[in-house]
Amino acid sequence: MDIGVRPSHLSPTSASMFRQCPQRWKFRYVDKLPDPPGEAALAGTFAHRVLEELLKLDADERTLESARTLAAEVWTETTSDKDFAALDLDADGLRNFKWTAWRAIEGLWDLEDPKTIDLVATETEVSVEIGGVPFFGYIDRVEEGADGLVVSDYKSGRAPGRRFSAGRLEQVLLYAAALAEINGNLPARARLMYLGQRIDETTVTADGIAEVTRRLVETWEELLDRSATGDFPPQPGPLCGWCAYVRHCPEGLAEVERRHLAGSLRPDAPALAEAV
Repeated sequence: MDIGVRPSHLSPTSASMFRQCPQRWKFRYVDKLPDPPGEAALAGTFAHRVLEELLKLDADERTLESARTLAAEVWTETTSDKDFAALDLDADGLRNFKWTAWRAIEGLWDLEDPKTIDLVATETEVSVEIGGVPFFGYIDRVEEGADGLVVSDYKSGRAPGRRFSAGRLEQVLLYAAALAEINGNLPARARLMYLGQRIDETTVTADGIAEVTRRLVETWEELLDRSATGDFPPQPGPLCGWCAYVRHCPEGLAEVERRHLAGSLRPDAPALAEAV
């Protein structure tokens, strides 16, 4: 049955969600069920905003002291956000939120000296066709390196194991592909910057761009097919424990319960409250 909804574009987030679980994608983008960001996500957004403003300063002003001043300014903006208000944090929760966000901000200096960055742009919106697929996203940072443009994305959460690094780099390679479509030249490198932890980096090559473009096209074609038929099957797995829609998904609830009983689900998985 045709659900009458043709997606207008793909972003790295929506493409990844669809590949992980088509039903979760439907809950989010077709049914438009609420998926409010959690505390960790909002702390990451706060850190991103501070770093965005920091890098707009002249190079010699990009100091920790400047970051503290900017954090105080962005804090007012954050506390007026309805998603933040919905967290309903008590005094201890507020202290933990601020500490988590500040550790992410401070973590930039663990990776580099921001005074040395030859900035081209921050929070760059890209809307372009890649391989015929309408693509949309925001690039955290573009800078000029010794070998050409460098595309970077900040990550405030825990860095994944090294064996998962290559897959995670697909996001920034897609951003590199978008810039190449816009500017006509490939960036030199693409990086994920796990604040306070490490940088995962890859050289941008024509072959690498061709591979991520192929996967994007395959995802788009499958998404269009499923949109035409209304068939968005669940794909239960470890991420069910962190799915905001698990209460709407019998298969997801069963997966969470199974993993909980087997002792293979982290005790802080939010979906446990729905399944147990």
